[in-house]
Amino acid sequence: MVTMSAAPKIWTRETGLVEKRDVWAAMRRGLRGRCPRCGQGNLFRAFLKTADNCAKCGLDFTPHRADDLPAYLVIVIVGHITVPTILWIETNYTTPGWLTFAAYLPFTLFASLGLLQPVKGAVVGLQWALRMHGFDDNPPDGIPPV
Repeated sequence: MVTMSAAPKIWTRETGLVEKRDVWAAMRRGLRGRCPRCGQGNLFRAFLKTADNCAKCGLDFTPHRADDLPAYLVIVIVGHITVPTILWIETNYTTPGWLTFAAYLPFTLFASLGLLQPVKGAVVGLQWALRMHGFDDNPPDGIPPV
């Protein structure tokens, strides 16, 4: 049987006074590959590898958990652009098969690769702004480090 702490958490006005984080500004900074807090330091040290911390303000990026969400979002974005375009072209024009593959596959590949890093930066910025996954000032006890 697991016992829980009997000490209740008392909320006061000072408890709610924390740094306000603008979600849209953090996501815009992440889209540009910059630190979501200061907007100056680089968020990435390689194509999809986040830096350990910001060179300007020292924000620790290691607790982020972007995982597969950026890839799913890129699939949705590129799919919503590519599929209607392909359907429109294929219903209105007759194109040879080789031209179809020569045009659609490279576009899909380059659009996906081009959007992957900005979308991952926006997801990390969103996580920072919403204080998710260790970006909170007071992380809960018992959560192992990443």
